[in-house]
Amino acid sequence: MQRLLTTCLLFLLCIPLVAQEKKAEKKPEKQGKPGHFDAAAEQEFYTLEPIDIPAGIVLEAGGLEMLPDDSLAVSTRRGDIYRVENALGKDLTKVIFKPYITGLHEVLGITYRDGALYATQRGEVTKLRDTNKDGRADVVETLGDGWEIDGDYHEYAFGSKFDKDGNIWVTLCLTGSFNSKNKYRGWCVKITPDGRTIPTCSGVRSPGGVGANDKGDMFYTDNQGPWNGTCGLKHLKPSGFMGHPDSFKWFDKELGEAPPQPKSGSRIIVEQEIVPQLVPTAVMFPYDKMGKSASGIVTDMTGGKFGPFAGQMFVGDQTHSTVMRVFLEQIDGQYQGVCIPFHAGIGSGTLSLEMAKDGTMFAGGTNRGWGSRGSKPFSLDRIRWTGKVPFEIHEMRAKPDGFELTFTQPVDKKTAEDPKSYDLLTYTYIYQSSYGSPEVDHTRPEITAIKVSEDGKSVRLTINGLQLGHVHELHCEGLKSAEGKGLLHPDAYYTLNRIPK
Repeated sequence: MQRLLTTCLLFLLCIPLVAQEKKAEKKPEKQGKPGHFDAAAEQEFYTLEPIDIPAGIVLEAGGLEMLPDDSLAVSTRRGDIYRVENALGKDLTKVIFKPYITGLHEVLGITYRDGALYATQRGEVTKLRDTNKDGRADVVETLGDGWEIDGDYHEYAFGSKFDKDGNIWVTLCLTGSFNSKNKYRGWCVKITPDGRTIPTCSGVRSPGGVGANDKGDMFYTDNQGPWNGTCGLKHLKPSGFMGHPDSFKWFDKELGEAPPQPKSGSRIIVEQEIVPQLVPTAVMFPYDKMGKSASGIVTDMTGGKFGPFAGQMFVGDQTHSTVMRVFLEQIDGQYQGVCIPFHAGIGSGTLSLEMAKDGTMFAGGTNRGWGSRGSKPFSLDRIRWTGKVPFEIHEMRAKPDGFELTFTQPVDKKTAEDPKSYDLLTYTYIYQSSYGSPEVDHTRPEITAIKVSEDGKSVRLTINGLQLGHVHELHCEGLKSAEGKGLLHPDAYYTLNRIPK
C-alpha cells in the first residue's frame, strides 16, 4: 500500500504519464531539436588538430595520460601502450610514437604515479615499471584482479585516474547488454593502493568512461540499453545503485542485502522513492540530439588555460565523434546539471579524453564495433583554446521557480528580455528492462518572467511548469550578445532531479 501511495503521489507531481505519451505521439513537433555542433565555427575558438599516426600502428586509444616529461601515454584496445613525444609542440610533424609495452588485454584506462604506469586491462589493473630506463616497461605486476571475465565481447573494464586516496575506480560492463554472468560484472569496484578489490556501486550497464569532477567525486558514462532509456553521466556514489538490477546477484553477507527490485516501465524519479539506493542519472544526454554512445570524461583543472570553462567536465560521444560540455551542481546532496555542445570533428569515434596542464585537450578515437561520424578507423586529435572567448551559455542553474543562465559575455538586454528568444520543452525516458526508450511525458513549461542582471552576464528565467525527473531542453537561438553575436551553441539540456527549496 505504501508503495502504491508513493507512486501515485509522484506521478501527480510529475504529469499524467500515459496521456502525455499518447499526446506526444500525435504531436511530433514536441520532440525538440538536436544540439547544434559546428566544427568550422568552433575552430575560431578551439582549434582541432589531427595527429598523424604512423603506418603499422592501430591506435584505437582506450586510455590517455600525461607523463612527467610532457610525453603522452596512449593505450590501445589492441593491448599496446605507446609514449607519444612532442604532442604538445607547435610542429606536429615532429611527433614520435615509441612503444612502451605490448601484449596486454584491451587497455581502457591508464594513470601514472611515482614512476609507474597503471593500466586497466579487461581482467585486471596492472602496475608497469621501466626499471632500466630504456623507455619500455620491464616489470609487470598485477595490482588487483578481483572480478571475472569470459569471452564475451562486451566485458569492458574502464579504469579511472587515481582518486584522492590513491584508489583506481573500475567500471565493469555486463556480459552482453542484459546479464551479469561473471562476478562483479555490472559493478564499479575500487582497487586500493595495496591491491584490494572493493565492490563500490551496483547497477552499471555499459560504461564508456570514468573520471572525477573538480571536487574529486567520481562519475562514469553509461549507454542506452536495458534500464537506460538514454545515455547519461552518473555519480558513482559509494553503495549507490546505478540502475541495472542484474548485478544484484553478487550481493552477499559482507556487502549486505541487495536493493529492492525496481519496477520496469516506471520512471527513475518514481523508483528512487521505492529504491532508496537508486542514484538518478546526473545528466541525461538526449538520444541522437547529443549523441548515441557516451564515452570518455575529463575535467578542466587548468585554471583558465582552456578558456572560460574551468572546473567543468567534458564528455565524449563515440558515434557522433564529438565532445560535450557538462556543468554540474548539487541540490540536496544530489548531482544534476546541464549538457551543452562543445566540439565536433573528432577524426574517429571519440573514446578517451585527457587534459594537459597547459590547457591542451587530447581526444582518442575508434570506430571498431560501432560506426562513427568520424571516418577514420582510429584517431588522435588535440584541441586548444585560441584565446578568443566564444559567446556561450556558461552555466545553467536550477532555482525554485526556474533557471538562472550565466554567459561568457554580456547579453543584449532587448533580445534577452524577449520571451521569443527562448524555446523550452521537457521530457523524460521510460525506466524499463527492455532496450532504451523514446522520449515520453512531453510538456511545454511557460516562461512567465525574465530578469537580466545589471552586468548583462546572467539571465533569470521564471518558469511555470518545472518537471521533476525531466530533461529541460532549452534553445536560445534568438538571444544575442551585447556585440550582436548569436550563441556559438544555443542549446542546453538540463536534467532536473531536484527542485531547490
